[in-house]
Amino acid sequence: MSRDLLIREVEVEGRPGVDVRVAGGRIVEIGTGLSGREPDLDGRCGAVLPGLIDHHIHLFGLAAQGASVELDGQTSAEGISRALRTKAGELSPGEWLRGVGYHEAGGEPLDRRALDAMVADRPVRIQHRTGGLWILNSVALDRVADGETPQCVERDDHGAPTGRIWRGDDWLRGRLAGNPPSLAGASADLARRGVTGVTDASVTNDQAQAGVFAQAVAAGEWRQRLMLMGGGFLEAPADGGFQVGPVKVLLDDDRLPDLDAVCAIIAQARAWGRKVAVHCVAAGELAFTLAAFGQAGVEPGDRIEHGGIIYPDAAREIAGLGLTVVTQPGFVAERGDRYLAEVDAADLAALYPCASLMRAGIKVAGSSDAPYAAADPWTAMAAAINRTTRSGRLLGADERLSPRAALDLFLGDFADPGGPVRRVEVGAAADLCLLRGPLEAALADPDASWVAATVVGGEVIYRA
Repeated sequence: MSRDLLIREVEVEGRPGVDVRVAGGRIVEIGTGLSGREPDLDGRCGAVLPGLIDHHIHLFGLAAQGASVELDGQTSAEGISRALRTKAGELSPGEWLRGVGYHEAGGEPLDRRALDAMVADRPVRIQHRTGGLWILNSVALDRVADGETPQCVERDDHGAPTGRIWRGDDWLRGRLAGNPPSLAGASADLARRGVTGVTDASVTNDQAQAGVFAQAVAAGEWRQRLMLMGGGFLEAPADGGFQVGPVKVLLDDDRLPDLDAVCAIIAQARAWGRKVAVHCVAAGELAFTLAAFGQAGVEPGDRIEHGGIIYPDAAREIAGLGLTVVTQPGFVAERGDRYLAEVDAADLAALYPCASLMRAGIKVAGSSDAPYAAADPWTAMAAAINRTTRSGRLLGADERLSPRAALDLFLGDFADPGGPVRRVEVGAAADLCLLRGPLEAALADPDASWVAATVVGGEVIYRA
C-alpha cells in the first residue's frame, strides 16, 4: 500500500482549514491549499491528532476474549453455572470452554469440584479477573497435567490438585494444543478507536512468543505499531515488526520474591540495554518495588505498572526516584462500584491516582490493561476526567484530570510514556487519528465514535 497521502481540510493544533501531506510514511508538509497526486483523505474539518498509544495491554488475551464466556458481574454459583452451560451448548463435544473476568466477590475462589458440578463433560478453564489465577475442572486438569505437578498447581492438604493454577500461564500455554488466536480482530477494533500503537505488557513474552507476534505483523493480521515487554531476553526482528520494551517484573503481594533477586533482574535488564517495568497493584508490591529501585538504581523510562494504590508518601518517593507510572483510569469506571463496596475507606483516596501524581512531578501514562478492562482509550479518558463509577458515584474527586490532560495520557512516545506528547508536525511519523469534528468538541464528550480514520505510517487502516 502507498505510504503517501494528502489529508485535506483538517484542524491541526487548533488551526482549522489545513492540509497535511504525507510521503514515505512521514509528515512532510502542513499548509493550506496543498495539491498533488497522492491519495486523498477528506478531513471534513475534523481535527487530526497523533494516533493513540495504549501503553499496557495483553493482545492474545484480548483476541481470545471474543470466544470466551464473560463472567464479570456473575457473583453467584448459579449465575456462573448458567453462563457456562449456555456457552457449552454452543460448542462441539469435547471442545474447551473458557471463561474470563471471574471474581469471587470476597468468598473463596472456585475449585475443580465446583466447576465439575457446573460442567463435567468437557474441559473448562476460568480466568480470574486479575489474570493471576486459572481454575480448571477435572477434565481440563487431566488434559493438561498428565501427572506433572509444577509449583503453580495448587494442592490441598491431601496432596490433590484443587484446580487452581497460580501464575501458570507459561506452563498452561505449553500444555494447551492449538494455534494462537488471530490478532486481526483486535487490530481492527483498536483501529476504529484511533489506536496506532500498543505495548504488550505480558511477562510471558519470550523469543518464541515474539516470533508469533512477528508472524502476525508480517501476515497483516496486526497493523499497529507494537512494543513487547517480557520477563526475559527479547530481540527485535530485522524487519522492525516490533520494538523491544522494558523487562517486566510481575509481583504478587502475598508471595513477594527475594529483594536481591529482583535487583539482579534489574541489573540484567541494564546489561540488555532495557528499562524495567514492575507490576504494582497493591501497596505492599509498590513498597517492595521502591526498595528494589532504591537499591538497584533507576534509569529514565523505568515504570510502575498500574499503581493501584499509591499513598502520598509513596508518590513522593516515586517522584524522587524519577519513575513513570502507567495507569488504567478505566478501572475507576468499570470496577469503581465494587471498589466502593469492598475496599477499605482509608484506601479509596489512593486508588488509581492520576492528578496528584502529576502535581508531584511524576510522569503518568494511560493504558487499558485489556482484556481486564475495555480496550478503549476514549472510555478511559472519560473516566480520568469524571472519576465516576457505572452507577454515577464519584471516586477520587481530587484525581480528576482536564480533558486535554486525559488525552495526553495516550499521546506519549513508546520510549517515554508520560513524557512530551507527540505532535502533528513536519518530520513526525504519520501515525494519526482523524476525528469527525473539532478536538474541543470530542474532548467535551470523549467517545470512540468521534474517530473518522486511523493512519499508521501513511496507510489508512480504518475509515468510518
